[in-house]
Amino acid sequence: MKYLKFIASLLLLIGVFFVLDTRFGSVPAIGEFLNPAQGIWQNEQDESITGTIQIDGLSNQVTVHYDENLIPHIFAQNDIDLYRAQGYITAKHRLWQMEFQTHASAGRLSEIIGEKALNYDRAQRRKGMGYGAENAIKKMEKDDPEVIDFLKAYSQGVNSYIQSLNPEDYPVEYKLLGYKPEPWTIKKTAYLLMYMTDMLCGGDEDLEYTNALRLLGKERFDLLYPDFFDITDPIIPKKTDWSYIDTPITKTPQSELPLDSIAETMIKPDPNNGSNNWAVSGKKSYSGNPILANDPHLGLNLPSIWFVMQLATPEHNAYGATLPGALGVVSGFNTDIAWGETNATRDVKDWYKIEFKDEHRVQYKYNNTWKNTTIKVEEIKIHGKKSYLDSVIYTHHGPVSYDHTFKGNGEKEGYAMKWVGHIGGNNQRTLIDLNTAKNYDDYLKALQHWVAPAQNFVFASTSGDIAIWIQGLFPNKWEGQGKFLMDGSNPEHDWQSFIPISNNAYSKNPERGFVSSANQHPVDESYPFYIFNDGYETYRNRVINNFFNSKNTFNIQDFKDLQNNNYNLKASELLPYMFENMDVSSLDQGELELLNTIKAWDFNSDIDKIAPSIWDLWWKKLYPLTWDEFDLDNTALIDPYTYQTIYMFKHYPEDDFMDILETPKKETAKDLFLITFKETVKELTEWKKIHGNYNWQAYKGTYVGHLLQGLPAFSRFNLPIGGDRNTVNAAAENWGPSWRMIVEMTSPPTALGIYPGGQSGNPGSKYYDNFIDRWAVGEYFKALFIQDQNNTEGVISTQTLTP
Repeated sequence: MKYLKFIASLLLLIGVFFVLDTRFGSVPAIGEFLNPAQGIWQNEQDESITGTIQIDGLSNQVTVHYDENLIPHIFAQNDIDLYRAQGYITAKHRLWQMEFQTHASAGRLSEIIGEKALNYDRAQRRKGMGYGAENAIKKMEKDDPEVIDFLKAYSQGVNSYIQSLNPEDYPVEYKLLGYKPEPWTIKKTAYLLMYMTDMLCGGDEDLEYTNALRLLGKERFDLLYPDFFDITDPIIPKKTDWSYIDTPITKTPQSELPLDSIAETMIKPDPNNGSNNWAVSGKKSYSGNPILANDPHLGLNLPSIWFVMQLATPEHNAYGATLPGALGVVSGFNTDIAWGETNATRDVKDWYKIEFKDEHRVQYKYNNTWKNTTIKVEEIKIHGKKSYLDSVIYTHHGPVSYDHTFKGNGEKEGYAMKWVGHIGGNNQRTLIDLNTAKNYDDYLKALQHWVAPAQNFVFASTSGDIAIWIQGLFPNKWEGQGKFLMDGSNPEHDWQSFIPISNNAYSKNPERGFVSSANQHPVDESYPFYIFNDGYETYRNRVINNFFNSKNTFNIQDFKDLQNNNYNLKASELLPYMFENMDVSSLDQGELELLNTIKAWDFNSDIDKIAPSIWDLWWKKLYPLTWDEFDLDNTALIDPYTYQTIYMFKHYPEDDFMDILETPKKETAKDLFLITFKETVKELTEWKKIHGNYNWQAYKGTYVGHLLQGLPAFSRFNLPIGGDRNTVNAAAENWGPSWRMIVEMTSPPTALGIYPGGQSGNPGSKYYDNFIDRWAVGEYFKALFIQDQNNTEGVISTQTLTP
């Protein structure tokens, strides 16, 4: 029983961790938590998935079928009832998760965790998360009242479930943390979508780049941080004809950029957040039907990021992964089309230096005059203590995130954030319209509403089309704009316009017979608008494209094999060079044995192999040692990206950056290879003494952790999954494929799916983590895509929601 294990581990629990692995505060007194009447014991029960439930506000009866995986198939007679039912059913299985994430987005964790969450909460407020959420609501209220009605219905469905609960019924995390659910609102959904927008907003290294430019000079900076790598296999194929684009490109002003220094920046989302997606046309499919795949790469958490549902009315019928707290299917299919997303990582967040008139900060310099600021006082409630009041200054650029009270430099200056995420879009309309789309034109129309985060939307239809659009609202920047800190007083440094959506890069039914993306550069240098290399992926995308160029037709097994492909292209491109250029004459017998082991490696990061462990640790020692010059106190910097680091090894092996600062000798790349290999062998030998075998499964130690990382009993450890962040099967320690989907465009579509979790958010349920073992070994479940609610084949129970 999971809870017996939990009680034992609770004695060792000294802190509660938020999803970003940030430690906050301690667990409250556990007397109430262990209360047999209302405590944890009440949560170990099977889900109630039968019978009839009355839901306020329904206009007609709603049928909810459950299949063997606890996936709900909701059949409603109209959209309002559908989304009300979606809210109710999602809350029933994932209430704590969906609400906790909105607290995190809104900067409200101190209310739950206590004072140690204060800096996190301040950062969220200073990012303008609430500002963006409010603008999104205003946009929908003005332009799309129907979506507002849907969101209200969803909220009412969530609240119907909350109102049905007694304290003993609260999810276990509420009991552990000593608080209770609050009513769901439209703003909570907006906060959830802002959380997604922030997590996937792409690179944000303007301040770090500015420091590097000042320290290195332009020539050295451009060598280490090029706009394009020397090898590019972009999402939109090379030599695409862009001649149809006649939009003028913003001209570069002659003014200079400020070269300020900042010591520390805010904690940022994982830069590796990304995904794979692809689709092949009928001519490259074994059956003549297009086939589409998607697997978003995110943190591996329990409860899972995704909740799979079928959402149907007489007019439309969709199936796939939903985001608990938001409307509709995010990655999935309906009777006519399939779609999925990967992170486009476009630079849509810029920074401006602000000069205040005086220490009161009520005016700032702009266009040779003084412009008024707006001050928003943020009250951050703290559990067990007085509230903290934080004054956030707003300019026309956006919030002044950094000032003398928060990581800034002085009373009369600050750094303001300009972010597309603040503008206010209608992403919910995009998702709703994709759920109901019937063809390419409908798909394209749905994308028009998408503002941020920038995403690569892949598409396939039963009528035979495939496509991919790089979608979002993108500033039309002058060359170099947004790569460094800009002058907030100079109007020429403002965003002058936006790229028309029709000019966003896309590919429809390409001659090569497939479309794909894996977070690589979207286009080559011929695309007329300025796009710089913001840490684009360089390995998974080439493995995927090489695979689809390798033969004429592909079947479902090929798609499975590719999603679970562990080939490490990064290692294959560097290790042979290291072997050829490393002096091994000083290696002892034990070191030679490990060297021979990794020399014999086929570059597949499989769980039973030792070589991937050697490679992983070797790289983790080599990379930071190479860039020890960037380890400076009181200066925020970012090391050059992986691909360019390897480029430097091969083309500039005797560059000054290869020298280790702490030694009198001048080292070269050849020396770094040997020094770090010896350190790797030493550390692996010690690791083996303590832990035993260091094959890749044991050494990597992939786990799926509960959102509160201090709860090991609610997590899963040492999973048998290969790959790493650079393989198509991008499974790292606590990060990887969060939802694998394969859809063949038969009529209706047939699909497979899997994710590292389970449908239930209750750790006491057998459905809490029942997908994990199958996910780890590359298995899938077959989607039960019900076309008629009266057909109960594959249904294990039915629940009826009535007015």
